[in-house]
Amino acid sequence: MAFAVPLHDGSRQASIATCADALRRGELVAFPTETVYGLGADAGNDAAVARIFQTKGRPADHPLIVHVDDEAHGMAGVRAFAAGVPDYARRLMDAFWPGPLSLILPRRPGIAAAAAGGQDSIGLRCPAHPVAQALLHACRERGVQGLAGPSANRFGRVSPTTAAHVEAEFGPEMHVLDGGPCRVGIESTIVDCTRAMPVLLRPGMLGAAELQAACGQRLWLPAEADSAMAGQATPRASGTLEAHYAPRAKVRLMDAAALQTALDMLASTRPGPDPVIAVYAQARLRSRGTAVVSRHMPTDAAEAARDLYAALRELDDLGVKLIWVEQPPRTADWDGVRDRLQRAAAS
Repeated sequence: MAFAVPLHDGSRQASIATCADALRRGELVAFPTETVYGLGADAGNDAAVARIFQTKGRPADHPLIVHVDDEAHGMAGVRAFAAGVPDYARRLMDAFWPGPLSLILPRRPGIAAAAAGGQDSIGLRCPAHPVAQALLHACRERGVQGLAGPSANRFGRVSPTTAAHVEAEFGPEMHVLDGGPCRVGIESTIVDCTRAMPVLLRPGMLGAAELQAACGQRLWLPAEADSAMAGQATPRASGTLEAHYAPRAKVRLMDAAALQTALDMLASTRPGPDPVIAVYAQARLRSRGTAVVSRHMPTDAAEAARDLYAALRELDDLGVKLIWVEQPPRTADWDGVRDRLQRAAAS
């Protein structure tokens, strides 16, 4: 696919400098992380952050995650935005930063209010992607302490995992720093660290067992924590709406047996010339006629996470009305993929 300027090669220092200068001026830049591409703005510039909400069509009270560089293991950026860091949160940083983990921390008064959606907490992450880190270092040299960076797509839609996805979403006018395909493929795990215990707000590819082992405490679910600590409501966090990550086509989750039954019933109808239903499944299913197009879901959870959003975009681009997806395994390693599919199906 041909791109118009301003697509920038993330392997070139000149591209990093150009994008950092644009961010310092209050412009938006889409940049790669190991999870998905983010739509970045200077987190300390409320006017620039407002452009993120406007560009995405995102409600202004829906908080963003701020990305910081790995200076002092992320703590330099944390000190710029957070009012405090519990011991268990520091242990999580030591274990998983840079990496696909976002932490909700108490926010410094008067700092990054727009990025926080007006809350007194702030979401922070130190991404592992080398291009993201190069950009964040260059930004800090220019006085930009962190980048607010929700996924670089229209609000509620499928997140981008390549520069091509971002260009398809926003057109060639958007600054895009190309760092290749994202290696994780779904958004970061989010842990609320504003209370006495860590609370899992959004699953990702980091499992609950390894998070608990690292922080030395049990990982609570939001409903459990709200009940145990009456009066301390769970903070709003990015990507935790019931309906999210959705393609244009309607997504329906089914087990393999139900999928095969639905395909058998569909075979008795008279299909038109173009596919109307897409199937994304691990099972080997029988289908006849031209009404159905199929794509294989990887059987490894990490590979499936990398593939998920690209697969949904590819099937959606065929113009199908429905995407039937096989329910992924109900094991802990599939929690992140299962969460994203359930939210896509709820839209």
